[in-house]
Amino acid sequence: MIDYNPKEWLRYIFYFQKADTVRKLMPMILTMAAYSSVIAYLIIVHFRITENNDLKNISLMHSLLGFVISMLLVFRTNTAYDRWWEGRKQWGMLVNGSRNLALKLAALIGPEYADEREFFKKMIPNYAFAMKNHLRNRYISEEFEDTKLFQKSSLVTTDHVPNQIAAAIFAKVIELQKRGVLLPEHTIILNHELEGFTNICGACERIKNTPIPLSYSSFIKKFIFIYCLTLPIGYVFSLHFLVIPFVMFVFYILASLEVIAEEIEDPFGEDSNDLPMERISAGIRTATQALLK
Repeated sequence: MIDYNPKEWLRYIFYFQKADTVRKLMPMILTMAAYSSVIAYLIIVHFRITENNDLKNISLMHSLLGFVISMLLVFRTNTAYDRWWEGRKQWGMLVNGSRNLALKLAALIGPEYADEREFFKKMIPNYAFAMKNHLRNRYISEEFEDTKLFQKSSLVTTDHVPNQIAAAIFAKVIELQKRGVLLPEHTIILNHELEGFTNICGACERIKNTPIPLSYSSFIKKFIFIYCLTLPIGYVFSLHFLVIPFVMFVFYILASLEVIAEEIEDPFGEDSNDLPMERISAGIRTATQALLK
């Protein structure tokens, strides 16, 4: 049986994290409050328009369009979440592939080959950190270990660090085969994990380099903005000055869904809701070091 804790509800309701949508949208929310205040003042106080005016019928438009905008936002958030989940699955495959590669190498390369084991112990997690930085348009950082092992490699160019590391790992496997440390059939055993590195990086690059079409995102923003601009005109006759917090709340709900979708559609950034790639990379390093110690 699930134990529901009311304190957890209160904690999430009143806790605002660093990237909370309230803080991001606060300028626009205050703008909508000022706009609603002006509309309410002009209609109720200045022009003294009665409820019999045709402007009240604008609320009928909101009833019709409410379903449309909700469907658009559902599709928008689902599409963004699919991209986030696909990115998470690729990083999960990287974790499993790294562990399997380290596990096989630990069994195939004996403890007498300490330098070779040390090479793989450092370079396998380096690939994870390199892919993280590559997806964030960064390059070599202080997280890497023994970067000179692949910086001097002439196998690939210097503009794709994950490829450099993958090429260096593969070249090391071929070198060990030529030296007789590994047998040809051992290379076949390792080939799946070695290919997996590049496949996973390519899949993540596909997610990163294929964003949601700008026209679609722009249309939803315009729809939300116009929808909320007309809210005080239609509901001021029934809510009076209470229309101000009403419009603020509706705008916050609709705009927050769009902001959340924008945040998670690129899962490789540094927002609080993006993938914890630093933690995943550190976990790969810990597992690799334990297997190849």
